[in-house]
Amino acid sequence: MKAAGVGEIYEERRSGADVTRYNLNACLKALKEGDTLVVWRLDRLGRSLPHLVEIINGLRTRGVGFQSLTENIDTTTANGQLMFHIIAAFAEFERNLISERVKAGLDSLREAEPDRVFGRPPKVTPVKREALWSMFEQGKTTSYIAQALELGETTVKRAIREGKAKLAERAAREQDQEVGGEGAFRGP
Repeated sequence: MKAAGVGEIYEERRSGADVTRYNLNACLKALKEGDTLVVWRLDRLGRSLPHLVEIINGLRTRGVGFQSLTENIDTTTANGQLMFHIIAAFAEFERNLISERVKAGLDSLREAEPDRVFGRPPKVTPVKREALWSMFEQGKTTSYIAQALELGETTVKRAIREGKAKLAERAAREQDQEVGGEGAFRGP
């Protein structure tokens, strides 16, 4: 690093997979426009290719160059920028492939198990929904209901809004049936 003309060296002792890399964060914060970040190898900087691209793009927007000694990439030169763009294209390609594979796997699973429910379990269970509606009809505040049922206030408001919409739907259906059932309306 010294032979490459590096002025200040930040040495990270934590793994690249570790989220909090204090020395890296301090180094990135210290860089100013016109500076160049020099690393021994690309894998020392980013946890993954997309993460690496994100860091280098952030440096570029701040006017900071990037140089990797082992891979001989220097974004302050035309060749280095080209190499970085190729790496970035591969990172985007990799993200798209992963996304397509996940989607295909989920589609296959949905086809194989049509009754399976995907996603996070609902916060408002049927028991909580009944208690929530009972408290709401008693005039309790949304913040009281949220605290009593250990739910977020926004979740309570959403459940009340959805409950009101279902009641309105049910009332409209019942009114249609009284008039003559679905399709009873005969237009001009």
